[in-house]
Amino acid sequence: MQEKTALHPQALPITTGDNFRELGGYPTQDGRQIKTHKVLRSGLLGNLDAHDLAFLTDYGVRWDVDFRSRDEVERQPDRVPDQAVYQYRPVFDYDQTQNSQTIDELKQRYQNQPNSAHQHMLQVYHNLVADPHAKQTYRQFFATLLSNTNPDEAVLFHCTAGKDRTGLGAVLFETALGVAPEVIWQDYLLTNQTAAPHIEKRLAELKAADASEDVLQNIHALLTVHPDYLNTALKEIKAEAGSVSAFLQQELALSAGDIRDLQQLYLQ
Repeated sequence: MQEKTALHPQALPITTGDNFRELGGYPTQDGRQIKTHKVLRSGLLGNLDAHDLAFLTDYGVRWDVDFRSRDEVERQPDRVPDQAVYQYRPVFDYDQTQNSQTIDELKQRYQNQPNSAHQHMLQVYHNLVADPHAKQTYRQFFATLLSNTNPDEAVLFHCTAGKDRTGLGAVLFETALGVAPEVIWQDYLLTNQTAAPHIEKRLAELKAADASEDVLQNIHALLTVHPDYLNTALKEIKAEAGSVSAFLQQELALSAGDIRDLQQLYLQ
C-alpha cells in the first residue's frame, strides 16, 4: 500500500476516473489560500459512472473545460456533470502526449527505442508554451476562470491523463494567484501519486502483452510527470517572456486587473 503524503487530501473520491484533484487549500505567498469548490483538475471524464457524476454535480462543477484534441474527444467523449457547461478547448490538434494510444500502438512505436518517450515529452512541453494555438487555448481557459463568479461553483479542466496539458494549465493558474513555486511543483508532481493505480494498471497490461523493457520504460515516461518536463516548459517561458508572470501578461493577455479579479474570485 502506498504511503500517504500531506498532499493526498487534494485527491477527490472519484472511482471511475483518474487524477481528480481539488486545487483549493493551496497557500499563496501573501498568506491567503485557494478557495475550495472553485477549481478542479483531472484526467478524462469519459468513464464516469452515475455516482461520480452526481458527486461532481453536488460538488459544484459548472464548467467542464476539455483540453483534449478532436481524435481523443471522438474516441471517448466526456460524460458531463449535470448543470455543467462543456467547453471544447483543444491545446493541440492531435494527442501529442500519446496517452490515448492503444497498447499495440505504443508497443510498435517504442520497441528498441530506449529513452525515446522521455525525449518526446520534452518536445511536448516545449510545444505547450511555444505553439500559438496552445497559447490561444490557455487564454480561453483564463476567460472561463474569470467568468466563474458564483460562490461554490467550480471550473473543472482536464485532458486525458490530467498531467501535461492540464499540468501546465494548473501552473499558469497557480502562478496568477501567487502560489509559491515550491507548492506549484508539489501539485505538478502529485500526479505520480494520485494516478499511481492507473499507471500500474497500464504497465501491467503491457507486461501481460509481452512488452519489452524498452517499451515499459518508455510508457512509464509517458504516463508519469518528471521535473525535466516542466523545466522544459519553464525554460521556454523564460526565453519568451522572462518569467511566468510576464508570460501571463505578454503572451496570454492577462491584465493587472484580470490578475486582481482572479485573486478575488479564487482566494480567501
